[in-house]
Amino acid sequence: MSHTLGIRQAQKQKTRQALMDAALVLLEEQSLSSLGLREVTRAVGVAPTAFYRHFRSTADLGVALVEEALGSLHPMIRTTVTAADTSEERITRAVELIAGHVTAYPAPVRFIARERHGGVQPVREAIRDQLARFAEEVKTELAKDAESEGWSDDDLLMLSHLYVDQMLVTASLFLEALESSPEDRERVSRLAARQMRLISIGRRHWLD
Repeated sequence: MSHTLGIRQAQKQKTRQALMDAALVLLEEQSLSSLGLREVTRAVGVAPTAFYRHFRSTADLGVALVEEALGSLHPMIRTTVTAADTSEERITRAVELIAGHVTAYPAPVRFIARERHGGVQPVREAIRDQLARFAEEVKTELAKDAESEGWSDDDLLMLSHLYVDQMLVTASLFLEALESSPEDRERVSRLAARQMRLISIGRRHWLD
């Protein structure tokens, strides 16, 4: 009996993932607010009623996509801001990690970039909540730096949000350059590094 339940659960999870994957492909060409559940189920080859065994609505599906796209990035964000010998080393690591992630997973990055200010409120809120978690995690790492001595929690959190926002900007820049020449992508890397460097310079002089 338990073996049968295990098979059913695995099949249910497989169908759920197939619906999410199909939605992500369809969302390459449209926003979530215009996506119909029948489009998604048709792409997977299941009946429309099967959709409701996994999601309450397309908004619920969108929230699941946010959790999948951003929830898995928390270790990468922590790695990006973990203490380094120099701020330049941290910036180089951040740019390389973001470029690599965008190259490997362009569809989820494009989805987040589009829906962050999109028309589906639960999805906007889910993205906002994930970004707030990122900022808290970045703040925890930045607080370990000698440069953070004397900083208030509010100022550290403000700085963390600046870094998180800049990571999103950098991801968008790399997304736009995906089909560009290696020279253009290198220019994006240099620009992204300069923008992060500007934040670092401001950080060093904030308490002045």
